[in-house]
Amino acid sequence: MAGTFELYKDKAGEFRFRLKAGNGQIILVGEGYKDKAGCSNGIESVKKNAPDDNRYVKKESGVGKFMFNLRAANNQVIGTSEHYASEAARDSGIESVKTNASTAQVVDQTA
Repeated sequence: MAGTFELYKDKAGEFRFRLKAGNGQIILVGEGYKDKAGCSNGIESVKKNAPDDNRYVKKESGVGKFMFNLRAANNQVIGTSEHYASEAARDSGIESVKTNASTAQVVDQTA
């Protein structure tokens, strides 16, 4: 099963997206956008930047968990991962984003 981008509205009324792998696990979430067009542009930016290893910033949280941010060419964060228990799991999450993002269909849950 292929990955999907879910475009939805949060409780504050902002548009957001999340990228899910083929198994349904959320692998990347975007920031809140004021309008749907901005959110759609964020999804397109993820698709464009996901294949580039240099766009990923690997991080360790203060509580021994690991995560990453995906950045656009202008260095703006366009997506954030969940927290992982190990560096290896985080790196697998990056590979999953790289595999799923470019071909993921957008499911608009606001329509």
